[in-house]
Amino acid sequence: MGFLISPLFVLTVLFFNIFLSIYLERKTPLKHIGASLLAIIITAITANIGLIPSASNPSIVYDHIFTYIAPASIFLLLLGVNLKDLKVAGAPMLILFLVGSLGTCLGVFVASQFFGGQFGALASPIAGMITGTYTGGSLNFNAIAIHYKMMEQGVLYTSIVAVDNILTAVWMAVTITLPLGLNRIIERKRKVQAATSMDDEYESSRMSIYAVSILVFATCAAMVLSDWIAEMLNIPSILILTTIALVLAQIKFFQGFKESKILGLFLIYLFLSVVGAYCELSALSGAGEIVVYVLLYLSLVILVHFVIILLMGWLLKYDWEMVSVASQANIGGSSSALALARTLKRDDLLLAAVLIGALGNAIGTYLGFLMVNA
Repeated sequence: MGFLISPLFVLTVLFFNIFLSIYLERKTPLKHIGASLLAIIITAITANIGLIPSASNPSIVYDHIFTYIAPASIFLLLLGVNLKDLKVAGAPMLILFLVGSLGTCLGVFVASQFFGGQFGALASPIAGMITGTYTGGSLNFNAIAIHYKMMEQGVLYTSIVAVDNILTAVWMAVTITLPLGLNRIIERKRKVQAATSMDDEYESSRMSIYAVSILVFATCAAMVLSDWIAEMLNIPSILILTTIALVLAQIKFFQGFKESKILGLFLIYLFLSVVGAYCELSALSGAGEIVVYVLLYLSLVILVHFVIILLMGWLLKYDWEMVSVASQANIGGSSSALALARTLKRDDLLLAAVLIGALGNAIGTYLGFLMVNA
């Protein structure tokens, strides 16, 4: 059964799941769920039944998708961004993100009061790790975990990682569906028009081999260049990659390549499929009651974060899709926030989603260490 873990087989299953998700969205009543959420759900099922590897024994394919495919999707989608979008969405998204980060810190404080005693002397490092990951992502989580040698706490560390992976996938599903539900209660109009519908994009785009060759080359070259510059200047490569994409997006030559949206969208689906694969329910078994406290702890953090950012969105009368994307930038990071913005057909939020996600990477570790000593 070795072929079941081969990179080719894993990729085949992921590609089939993407196809199936898009088919179900277009041809069945499940269209109301959307292909993005379907990709997460279907891949989570295939991983949990053991058809493909899950989080406890991840395929090398998953690492490559997170390392290369996620940044590539960001680059390709940003090639279609108009800088004027940042004027409309930039300040509100920044405000929501910072308020969401404050909500994360408050959530960690509250959760520590209720459940911190269950973790003894490790409660403080856990508070820092969760603050970091729910401000900017796994980069901050790992930075704090390494400093306090949390990886040596086998069952506890594994439980935190497993629960975090599951809740991240769940929160993506929540933020995809949340705006629709909230708009039925308190309708908030967008400040800009929605992007072209998915169906229109599928039907109208004819992939040109000339355009694809240029876009693939440009993407790879930009990623190599951004990594090189980032290593020299010691700054996040995603900021360099974003800058290169925005510069190219303003050049008339690149504005004519509509294929960038299709390629970027497909890579987003691939990224979301891996998010689903990491939603490993079996990892929770055998960890004892400690996993229950971890689940309660992290869930309470997210709940407090959500209440705070939702109240701010309500007070400032921001649209709910903007609130969802900002929250996703906190909980899931740049790639997840961009994926959500594209899923919600909010191309005006793509750039802001990436930038605030990068900001989260920058401040998450600092906030994490602050909460360790709170």
